Amino acid sequence: MNAAYLLEALIAGYLLGSVPFGLILTRLTGAGDLRSIGSGNIGATNVLRTGRKGLAAATLLLDLAKGAAAVWLARHLPGEFAAAGGFGAVVGHCFPVWLRFRGGKGVATLMGVCLGLAWPIGAVYAAVWLGMLALTRTSSLGGMSAAVAAPFAALAFGHADFAPTLAVLCALVLWLHRANIARLRAGTEPKVGAKK
Repeated sequence: MNAAYLLEALIAGYLLGSVPFGLILTRLTGAGDLRSIGSGNIGATNVLRTGRKGLAAATLLLDLAKGAAAVWLARHLPGEFAAAGGFGAVVGHCFPVWLRFRGGKGVATLMGVCLGLAWPIGAVYAAVWLGMLALTRTSSLGGMSAAVAAPFAALAFGHADFAPTLAVLCALVLWLHRANIARLRAGTEPKVGAKK
């Protein structure tokens, strides 16, 4: 029975996470197909490249919300499956079946998961993300730093049971940012707000 509930949490989380809000919003507002803009990514950073800051903010909030919602739904199942729901949401965002498994990089959705699991973890995630972004003006570095901080925050705030899942999701986020890491090393990663 526990295995069935685990599967339910994973599937529900995946389906929630796989909703491509960035793509939907840009199409509804006439901003074009997000996959043909900038990096082709469906996340908020690429939506920002359309020049629509409000649209990017809405994408960020909705991607965050679906991570938190997946955790909230999983908590209503008998047992402890909140982390599994969150895991499913991030995987769904990164590999949505509707888009041939080509999605985003999971940073905003992972923040929603962290907030859903325990608000102190989410607060650390947000602080590291925004702090690094303000310091370096590099979106990818902010997101990766936040993902790395998440499992340590879980341990620090007494939520060691969430740390393994967050560590795996951190590894996924870093892997999806491998091209960004290469550009960071080469000094060619674009800055937020920089003119082309």
